[in-house]
Amino acid sequence: MSSKPTRDRIDPQLMDTTPHRRPSWIQLPSKDEQTFDWLKDLMRRKSLHTVCEEAGCPNIGECWSSGTATFLVLGDVCTRACGFCDVRRGRPIAVDWEEADRVAQAVKAMQLKHAVITSVTRDDLKDGGATLFAMIINKIREALPGCSVEVLIPDFKGKLESLKIVMDARPEILNHNLETVPRLFKQVQPQDRLEWSEAVLRNAKDMDSEVLTKSGIMVGLGEEMDEVKEAMQLLRRWNVDILTIGQYLQPSRKHLPISRYYTLEEFAELKAFGEEIGFGWVESAPLVRSSYHAVDQVRALSNLHRELNG
Repeated sequence: MSSKPTRDRIDPQLMDTTPHRRPSWIQLPSKDEQTFDWLKDLMRRKSLHTVCEEAGCPNIGECWSSGTATFLVLGDVCTRACGFCDVRRGRPIAVDWEEADRVAQAVKAMQLKHAVITSVTRDDLKDGGATLFAMIINKIREALPGCSVEVLIPDFKGKLESLKIVMDARPEILNHNLETVPRLFKQVQPQDRLEWSEAVLRNAKDMDSEVLTKSGIMVGLGEEMDEVKEAMQLLRRWNVDILTIGQYLQPSRKHLPISRYYTLEEFAELKAFGEEIGFGWVESAPLVRSSYHAVDQVRALSNLHRELNG
Protein backbone atom coordinates (compact mmCIF):
# COMPACT_ATOMS: atom_id res chain seq x y z
CA MET A 1 0.00 0.00 0.00
CA SER A 2 1.30 3.44 -0.91
CA SER A 3 2.39 5.68 1.96
CA LYS A 4 1.61 8.82 -0.01
CA PRO A 5 -0.53 11.15 2.17
CA THR A 6 -4.07 11.94 1.15
CA ARG A 7 -4.98 15.54 0.42
CA ASP A 8 -6.67 15.76 3.85
CA ARG A 9 -3.30 15.18 5.51
CA ILE A 10 -1.19 17.52 3.44
CA ASP A 11 0.21 20.42 5.44
CA PRO A 12 1.19 23.43 3.29
CA GLN A 13 4.16 23.99 5.62
CA LEU A 14 5.60 20.65 4.48
CA MET A 15 5.28 21.24 0.76
CA ASP A 16 8.28 21.80 -1.48
CA THR A 17 9.47 25.34 -0.78
CA THR A 18 11.57 25.58 -3.95
CA PRO A 19 10.52 28.83 -5.69
CA HIS A 20 8.17 28.18 -8.59
CA ARG A 21 8.82 30.02 -11.84
CA ARG A 22 6.10 32.61 -12.29
CA PRO A 23 4.06 31.77 -15.41
CA SER A 24 4.02 34.13 -18.36
CA TRP A 25 0.35 35.08 -17.86
CA ILE A 26 1.11 36.81 -14.54
CA GLN A 27 2.43 40.21 -15.59
CA LEU A 28 2.60 43.06 -13.08
CA PRO A 29 1.14 46.29 -14.52
CA SER A 30 3.40 49.30 -14.98
CA LYS A 31 2.75 52.49 -13.02
CA ASP A 32 2.65 56.23 -13.62
CA GLU A 33 5.66 57.24 -11.52
CA GLN A 34 4.54 60.86 -11.09
CA THR A 35 1.10 59.93 -9.73
CA PHE A 36 2.59 57.10 -7.68
CA ASP A 37 5.11 59.42 -6.02
CA TRP A 38 2.43 62.08 -5.32
CA LEU A 39 0.19 59.55 -3.58
CA LYS A 40 3.05 58.09 -1.58
CA ASP A 41 4.02 61.57 -0.41
CA LEU A 42 0.39 62.34 0.50
CA MET A 43 0.18 59.21 2.65
CA ARG A 44 3.43 60.00 4.45
CA ARG A 45 2.49 63.65 5.10
CA LYS A 46 -0.77 62.54 6.70
CA SER A 47 0.91 59.69 8.62
CA LEU A 48 -1.28 57.12 6.88
CA HIS A 49 -0.61 53.55 5.80
CA THR A 50 -1.95 51.66 2.81
CA VAL A 51 -2.45 47.94 2.56
CA CYS A 52 -1.15 48.34 -0.99
CA GLU A 53 2.34 48.84 0.47
CA GLU A 54 2.14 46.87 3.72
CA ALA A 55 0.78 43.68 2.15
CA GLY A 56 2.85 43.96 -1.03
CA CYS A 57 -0.18 44.08 -3.34
CA PRO A 58 0.77 43.29 -6.98
CA ASN A 59 -1.72 45.89 -8.26
CA ILE A 60 -0.14 48.84 -6.46
CA GLY A 61 1.10 50.35 -9.72
CA GLU A 62 -2.22 50.08 -11.55
CA CYS A 63 -4.35 51.29 -8.65
CA TRP A 64 -2.14 54.13 -7.46
CA SER A 65 -1.64 55.35 -11.01
CA SER A 66 -5.42 55.67 -11.36
CA GLY A 67 -5.68 57.57 -8.06
CA THR A 68 -7.14 54.85 -5.84
CA ALA A 69 -5.78 53.20 -2.71
CA THR A 70 -6.89 51.01 0.17
CA PHE A 71 -6.23 52.69 3.52
CA LEU A 72 -4.80 50.56 6.33
CA VAL A 73 -5.91 51.99 9.69
CA LEU A 74 -5.30 51.19 13.37
CA GLY A 75 -1.56 51.12 12.81
CA ASP A 76 0.65 48.82 10.79
CA VAL A 77 1.25 46.10 13.41
CA CYS A 78 -1.11 43.10 13.59
CA THR A 79 -1.90 40.96 16.63
CA ARG A 80 -2.19 37.80 14.52
CA ALA A 81 0.35 35.90 12.45
CA CYS A 82 -1.21 34.52 9.26
CA GLY A 83 1.07 32.46 7.07
CA PHE A 84 0.37 34.41 3.86
CA CYS A 85 0.51 38.01 5.09
CA ASP A 86 3.47 40.40 4.99
CA VAL A 87 2.07 42.89 7.52
CA ARG A 88 4.20 43.20 10.66
CA ARG A 89 3.19 41.24 13.77
CA GLY A 90 3.64 42.32 17.37
CA ARG A 91 2.26 44.71 19.97
CA PRO A 92 0.24 47.51 18.32
CA ILE A 93 0.28 51.17 19.31
CA ALA A 94 -2.63 52.96 20.99
CA VAL A 95 -5.57 53.95 18.78
CA ASP A 96 -5.04 57.30 17.05
CA TRP A 97 -8.55 58.77 16.95
CA GLU A 98 -7.39 61.65 14.70
CA GLU A 99 -6.68 59.08 11.99
CA ALA A 100 -10.35 59.28 10.94
CA ASP A 101 -9.93 62.96 10.00
CA ARG A 102 -6.66 62.32 8.16
CA VAL A 103 -8.15 59.49 6.11
CA ALA A 104 -11.13 61.66 5.17
CA GLN A 105 -8.81 64.52 4.17
CA ALA A 106 -6.77 62.17 1.98
CA VAL A 107 -9.92 60.77 0.34
CA LYS A 108 -11.02 64.32 -0.44
CA ALA A 109 -7.58 65.30 -1.77
CA MET A 110 -7.65 62.28 -4.09
CA GLN A 111 -11.28 62.98 -5.07
CA LEU A 112 -12.13 59.30 -4.81
CA LYS A 113 -15.45 57.96 -6.00
CA HIS A 114 -15.05 54.88 -3.81
CA ALA A 115 -12.86 54.57 -0.71
CA VAL A 116 -11.71 51.25 0.72
CA ILE A 117 -10.79 51.07 4.41
CA THR A 118 -9.16 48.06 6.05
CA SER A 119 -7.13 47.42 9.18
CA VAL A 120 -4.73 45.15 10.92
CA THR A 121 -6.41 42.79 13.38
CA ARG A 122 -6.57 44.38 16.83
CA ASP A 123 -7.42 41.64 19.32
CA ASP A 124 -6.09 43.95 22.04
CA LEU A 125 -9.10 46.26 21.65
CA LYS A 126 -12.48 45.43 23.20
CA ASP A 127 -14.36 46.38 20.02
CA GLY A 128 -11.61 45.16 17.66
CA GLY A 129 -11.41 48.66 16.16
CA ALA A 130 -15.05 48.85 15.10
CA THR A 131 -15.57 52.34 16.54
CA LEU A 132 -12.76 53.82 14.42
CA PHE A 133 -14.16 52.14 11.28
CA ALA A 134 -17.54 53.81 11.95
CA MET A 135 -15.89 57.18 12.58
CA ILE A 136 -13.99 56.99 9.30
CA ILE A 137 -17.11 56.13 7.32
CA ASN A 138 -18.91 59.16 8.78
CA LYS A 139 -15.92 61.48 8.30
CA ILE A 140 -15.57 60.50 4.63
CA ARG A 141 -19.27 61.18 4.05
CA GLU A 142 -18.83 64.66 5.59
CA ALA A 143 -15.66 65.45 3.64
CA LEU A 144 -16.70 64.10 0.24
CA PRO A 145 -20.45 63.53 -0.20
CA GLY A 146 -21.18 60.96 -2.88
CA CYS A 147 -18.06 58.92 -2.23
CA SER A 148 -19.08 55.33 -1.49
CA VAL A 149 -17.22 53.47 1.24
CA GLU A 150 -16.12 49.86 1.46
CA VAL A 151 -14.75 48.42 4.70
CA LEU A 152 -12.64 45.28 4.75
CA ILE A 153 -12.91 44.28 8.38
CA PRO A 154 -11.32 41.61 10.59
CA ASP A 155 -13.53 38.98 12.19
CA PHE A 156 -13.88 40.82 15.55
CA LYS A 157 -13.74 37.31 17.08
CA GLY A 158 -17.36 36.94 16.01
CA LYS A 159 -18.59 39.71 18.35
CA LEU A 160 -21.91 40.96 16.99
CA GLU A 161 -21.78 44.16 19.06
CA SER A 162 -18.59 45.16 17.20
CA LEU A 163 -20.10 44.28 13.83
CA LYS A 164 -23.21 46.34 14.65
CA ILE A 165 -21.08 49.44 15.34
CA VAL A 166 -19.74 49.22 11.78
CA MET A 167 -23.07 48.32 10.21
CA ASP A 168 -24.84 51.24 11.89
CA ALA A 169 -22.53 53.55 9.91
CA ARG A 170 -23.92 51.92 6.74
CA PRO A 171 -20.93 51.29 4.47
CA GLU A 172 -21.87 50.52 0.87
CA ILE A 173 -19.81 47.29 1.00
CA LEU A 174 -19.02 45.16 4.05
CA ASN A 175 -16.05 42.96 3.14
CA HIS A 176 -14.42 40.17 5.13
CA ASN A 177 -12.13 37.67 3.45
CA LEU A 178 -12.48 33.94 3.98
CA GLU A 179 -8.95 33.69 2.48
CA THR A 180 -8.87 29.92 1.96
CA VAL A 181 -10.91 26.72 1.99
CA PRO A 182 -12.17 25.30 5.31
CA ARG A 183 -9.71 22.37 5.31
CA LEU A 184 -6.72 24.73 5.28
CA PHE A 185 -8.25 27.46 7.42
CA LYS A 186 -6.28 26.83 10.63
CA GLN A 187 -3.01 26.17 8.81
CA VAL A 188 -3.21 29.38 6.76
CA GLN A 189 -4.55 31.60 9.57
CA PRO A 190 -3.96 29.69 12.83
CA GLN A 191 -5.44 32.31 15.17
CA ASP A 192 -8.69 32.68 13.21
CA ARG A 193 -11.85 30.60 13.37
CA LEU A 194 -14.21 29.79 10.52
CA GLU A 195 -17.23 30.47 12.76
CA TRP A 196 -15.99 34.03 13.39
CA SER A 197 -15.91 34.69 9.64
CA GLU A 198 -19.39 33.23 9.32
CA ALA A 199 -20.65 35.48 12.13
CA VAL A 200 -19.41 38.58 10.29
CA LEU A 201 -20.70 37.74 6.82
CA ARG A 202 -24.01 36.08 7.70
CA ASN A 203 -25.03 38.64 10.35
CA ALA A 204 -24.05 41.70 8.31
CA LYS A 205 -26.82 40.90 5.87
CA ASP A 206 -29.27 40.29 8.70
CA MET A 207 -28.44 43.69 10.23
CA ASP A 208 -28.87 45.59 6.95
CA SER A 209 -30.16 43.78 3.87
CA GLU A 210 -29.23 46.72 1.60
CA VAL A 211 -25.50 46.60 2.37
CA LEU A 212 -23.51 44.61 -0.18
CA THR A 213 -21.41 41.86 1.38
CA LYS A 214 -18.15 40.63 -0.08
CA SER A 215 -15.44 38.05 0.52
CA GLY A 216 -12.27 36.78 -1.08
CA ILE A 217 -10.36 33.52 -1.56
CA MET A 218 -6.71 32.96 -2.46
CA VAL A 219 -5.79 29.92 -4.55
CA GLY A 220 -2.46 28.12 -4.71
CA LEU A 221 -2.11 27.25 -1.02
CA GLY A 222 -2.68 23.52 -1.40
CA GLU A 223 -6.43 23.38 -1.95
CA GLU A 224 -8.07 21.58 -4.85
CA MET A 225 -10.58 22.93 -7.35
CA ASP A 226 -13.57 21.14 -5.84
CA GLU A 227 -12.68 22.58 -2.43
CA VAL A 228 -12.65 26.11 -3.85
CA LYS A 229 -16.09 25.54 -5.32
CA GLU A 230 -17.35 24.17 -2.01
CA ALA A 231 -16.04 27.29 -0.25
CA MET A 232 -17.81 29.45 -2.84
CA GLN A 233 -21.07 27.61 -2.16
CA LEU A 234 -20.55 28.17 1.57
CA LEU A 235 -20.22 31.92 1.00
CA ARG A 236 -23.39 31.95 -1.07
CA ARG A 237 -25.24 30.22 1.78
CA TRP A 238 -24.11 33.16 3.90
CA ASN A 239 -25.69 35.48 1.28
CA VAL A 240 -22.41 37.04 0.15
CA ASP A 241 -22.96 39.23 -2.93
CA ILE A 242 -19.44 39.80 -4.28
CA LEU A 243 -16.52 37.36 -4.54
CA THR A 244 -12.86 37.92 -5.40
CA ILE A 245 -10.53 35.06 -6.32
CA GLY A 246 -6.81 35.59 -6.88
CA GLN A 247 -3.53 33.72 -7.04
CA TYR A 248 -1.54 33.54 -3.80
CA LEU A 249 1.93 35.04 -4.29
CA GLN A 250 4.46 34.21 -1.59
CA PRO A 251 5.75 37.49 -0.03
CA SER A 252 9.00 35.84 1.11
CA ARG A 253 10.51 32.41 1.77
CA LYS A 254 9.36 32.75 5.40
CA HIS A 255 5.73 32.65 4.28
CA LEU A 256 3.60 29.72 3.17
CA PRO A 257 4.86 28.30 -0.13
CA ILE A 258 2.90 28.37 -3.38
CA SER A 259 1.56 24.89 -4.12
CA ARG A 260 0.89 25.75 -7.77
CA TYR A 261 -0.19 28.50 -10.15
CA TYR A 262 -3.76 28.33 -11.43
CA THR A 263 -4.23 28.75 -15.17
CA LEU A 264 -6.31 31.48 -16.80
CA GLU A 265 -8.77 28.77 -17.85
CA GLU A 266 -9.20 27.69 -14.22
CA PHE A 267 -9.85 31.26 -13.10
CA ALA A 268 -12.43 31.58 -15.87
CA GLU A 269 -14.05 28.31 -14.72
CA LEU A 270 -14.32 29.63 -11.15
CA LYS A 271 -15.81 32.90 -12.37
CA ALA A 272 -18.44 31.06 -14.41
CA PHE A 273 -19.25 28.78 -11.48
CA GLY A 274 -19.60 31.76 -9.14
CA GLU A 275 -22.03 33.48 -11.47
CA GLU A 276 -23.95 30.23 -11.90
CA ILE A 277 -24.52 29.80 -8.15
CA GLY A 278 -25.74 33.34 -7.69
CA PHE A 279 -22.97 35.80 -6.84
CA GLY A 280 -23.85 39.27 -8.09
CA TRP A 281 -20.24 39.94 -9.10
CA VAL A 282 -17.18 37.69 -9.39
CA GLU A 283 -13.62 38.92 -9.98
CA SER A 284 -11.44 35.90 -10.76
CA ALA A 285 -7.94 36.32 -12.19
CA PRO A 286 -4.33 35.84 -11.06
CA LEU A 287 -3.72 39.37 -9.73
CA VAL A 288 -7.20 39.99 -8.32
CA ARG A 289 -7.16 41.27 -4.72
CA SER A 290 -9.91 42.39 -2.35
CA SER A 291 -10.38 45.95 -3.60
CA TYR A 292 -9.69 45.29 -7.28
CA HIS A 293 -12.36 47.02 -9.43
CA ALA A 294 -14.31 47.77 -6.24
CA VAL A 295 -15.86 50.94 -7.62
CA ASP A 296 -17.30 49.00 -10.58
CA GLN A 297 -18.82 46.45 -8.21
CA VAL A 298 -20.62 48.92 -5.98
CA ARG A 299 -21.94 50.98 -8.90
CA ALA A 300 -23.25 47.99 -10.87
CA LEU A 301 -24.85 46.14 -7.96
CA SER A 302 -26.32 49.27 -6.36
CA ASN A 303 -27.99 50.16 -9.67
CA LEU A 304 -29.29 46.60 -10.02
CA HIS A 305 -30.68 46.69 -6.48
CA ARG A 306 -32.52 49.95 -7.23
CA GLU A 307 -33.99 48.49 -10.43
CA LEU A 308 -35.20 45.35 -8.66
CA ASN A 309 -36.79 47.36 -5.87
CA GLY A 310 -38.38 50.01 -8.03
